[in-house]
Amino acid sequence: MQYSADGQSDGTATVQFPQPGFLASVFRDLGADQGPEPDPAAGRATPGRPDSNSTDPNPDYPYPADSDPADPDPDQPDPADPNSTDPGEAIAAHARAAALTHHRTLTVQAEHDRLADLLRRAALPVSAMDFESQLRHYEPRPYPADGPGVEEGAEPRWEDFAPAEPAAADPASGPSRRLLDSGYQRELAQARLAHQRALREWRTRRAEAGSPAADESRRAHEAAEEARARAVREYNESLEECRRAYRLAEPAAVESLLERALAAAETATQDLSAPCRAVFRPLTRTAVLDLDLPPLDLVPSLTGYRLAPDGDIVPVPRPPADRATDYLRLVARLALRSLQAADAVDTDEILAGVVLNGWLREPGAAEPLCLLSVDADRDALARTRLLPPETPYEDRDDEGVYADAEQDEALVRLRQLGAAVTPDPYARTVVQPAAQAGATVPAAPDLSANEFAELVRDLLTRGGLAAWSVRLRGPAGLVATGEGAPGSALPGRWVVWASRDTAPVGVEQIETLAEAVREESAERGLRLTTGRFAEEALDLTAEEGHRHIHLIDGDGVRELARTHLGLPLAAGH
Repeated sequence: MQYSADGQSDGTATVQFPQPGFLASVFRDLGADQGPEPDPAAGRATPGRPDSNSTDPNPDYPYPADSDPADPDPDQPDPADPNSTDPGEAIAAHARAAALTHHRTLTVQAEHDRLADLLRRAALPVSAMDFESQLRHYEPRPYPADGPGVEEGAEPRWEDFAPAEPAAADPASGPSRRLLDSGYQRELAQARLAHQRALREWRTRRAEAGSPAADESRRAHEAAEEARARAVREYNESLEECRRAYRLAEPAAVESLLERALAAAETATQDLSAPCRAVFRPLTRTAVLDLDLPPLDLVPSLTGYRLAPDGDIVPVPRPPADRATDYLRLVARLALRSLQAADAVDTDEILAGVVLNGWLREPGAAEPLCLLSVDADRDALARTRLLPPETPYEDRDDEGVYADAEQDEALVRLRQLGAAVTPDPYARTVVQPAAQAGATVPAAPDLSANEFAELVRDLLTRGGLAAWSVRLRGPAGLVATGEGAPGSALPGRWVVWASRDTAPVGVEQIETLAEAVREESAERGLRLTTGRFAEEALDLTAEEGHRHIHLIDGDGVRELARTHLGLPLAAGH
């Protein structure tokens, strides 16, 4: 402070600044930016600090007088050096990279959690969408004026609304003490309002009971209820017509019921696009289901991200075998769910078997890829519990969320049904479809192995061959035995060899069948083919030693189908 001659302060402050060299060193130690110092007094020179008009050769404050401003500070990074970095900036960049790595890893983990949730929901049991479950029931709705409450002819009474009086603490106290209870007074006021409202509504109903508007409203309500009842009745009648058509194995009725059941089975995974279409073949009573498989990128390809020592964010890929296994586990559950839906809805046992093909349809691909094919007859479906009895995945210490493919319940059950499953979906390794839903009238090559076996069995049992027993069966045909009653079209014990041959049947196969007839102690043999026989085979069966061998070619098979089944079979491709 400045003081006058009389010792009093004149209100002027004098600020003492440290030496410039000391201030600059403090700023350097703190790592702060060195900004301009405030001028304590305009036009006044401070000791140790040059004036703005000074000709001091070292005017760059705050460098000390004995220092050279061109000398670099060893504690500060050199801007001209590209390899020189600020330690604080490097730490901040590392923190940002670590946070981004963590965020990306959480995103990958969310994809794994979604896949695990899809696996769980895809294994949920489906409800049977049979005809009984689709029936509708009509329940009449009362007229609003006739709603619950006070009867039309009875006037609301106060006794029905009055609240219970509070119990007195002192038995000797009178009603005046109870009237002082604030809670009782509130209940009493609310009861009076409710009684007045009910009384007003009762009087209004009585006044409007005979009015034309009330009569018109009641008639409109009754007409609406009659329309509801008629709609329910007509729907149930149409459903019964569909049921009769279904029992007659009409394709449209069977396909409609199957597709409703398949659509209902997808409700648990509506966020996963995997539609399934159905085609019914009356000739073999088999449903061919085409299941659209989910895209391959649904299964995460990474386990997460890690931060490299140099600061780069590096993705951590999953083993290709683990990713393929997870995709097949999901596909297996979708296939089992569709098979269960088709089996559960067929309460009248119209279906003799089900063929399911899983198709991968990729954008830009010319043809879809078949990655899964199942050919199961009714007996196989009945013997196999299609869905796992518990949660499809559990947290195990040794396996984690995902189980090995050989231990997966869904894949094991598909293989028990004889399913063909691609070993590597990401390599686009396809399998041969068991059957394809093509033309309305199929040819023999269009049928699956089970369909062809069922067709041969139906043709021969309707022709009189009973006690049918299949000994061998494969994609190309079957070998079976049967016995016909005396006097029937096929009497005695027979050995049947049926196949779908494109090449003519030669003499060697006729000799093999004759040997099988002798081994089975049968009386006759039947060689059935959807193709034709060579001239040498026809000549051999005309000889005395081979007259017990009978031949049926493709034209004969089609004629038998038209005669015994009443359904056509197209010629082979």
